[in-house]
Amino acid sequence: MLGAIAGDIIGSVYEFAPIKSTEFPLFSPSSTFTDDTVLTVAIADALIYEKDICSTLKEYTKNFPDRGYGRSFFTWAMSDSKAPYNSWGNGSAMRTSPIGFFFKEEKQILEYANRFASVTHNHPHGISGAQAVSLAIFLARNGSGKKEIRRTITSKFDYDLSKSLSDIRPSYQFDVSCQGSIPQAILAFLESSDVENAIRLAISLGGDADTMAAIAGAIAEAFYGGVPDHIAKQTRQRLPKAFLSVIDDFYTRI
Repeated sequence: MLGAIAGDIIGSVYEFAPIKSTEFPLFSPSSTFTDDTVLTVAIADALIYEKDICSTLKEYTKNFPDRGYGRSFFTWAMSDSKAPYNSWGNGSAMRTSPIGFFFKEEKQILEYANRFASVTHNHPHGISGAQAVSLAIFLARNGSGKKEIRRTITSKFDYDLSKSLSDIRPSYQFDVSCQGSIPQAILAFLESSDVENAIRLAISLGGDADTMAAIAGAIAEAFYGGVPDHIAKQTRQRLPKAFLSVIDDFYTRI
């Protein structure tokens, strides 16, 4: 979970200023949390305190309204409606990392990823995107190797994980769809050597930097056994106390 938040904060300055290199400062005065972090913490809050997910997502968005939400999501969050809006965007996947850490069985992972995605992203691609990221985290934290993670995600979700980032990077562009950003973010993890490298690789594609780095960072955290202290410290310094309380409670629970 903290890996996702770190990826979001580090990637925030490159979301609309794409970079095609891994050589960049990890943190700057402009580095800040976005909607990815807000909704990730909301998911964790709903899980550990058994809250209604729909109401919790709306509450967090209203408390932090200026964090770069997608137009359709923000309209939904500010409305009285609880009906989903058939989104296929990667917003379902950017917020899902707590699910991959919280549950101990694959069946639960897939069930809750579906449930927590489909309150907004009830399009099949939106649901499968959340499931793919949650399952990758689950596999990573339970001892699966990268070959097994690649094979499982490819077979269950029909994602093409055969290309290399060096092949993808030159022509890759900003893409908020699950199909056009989640496989690439997973590849950043698969090619990584540690958490920091996974985040750097995801951002270096020059796409939806904060979200892709959040996804890669979350899986990397699970696989490598945590977030390095120098990244965790800088990340926590940029978060509200209310978020830190939920995050600490979440890690105590898992």
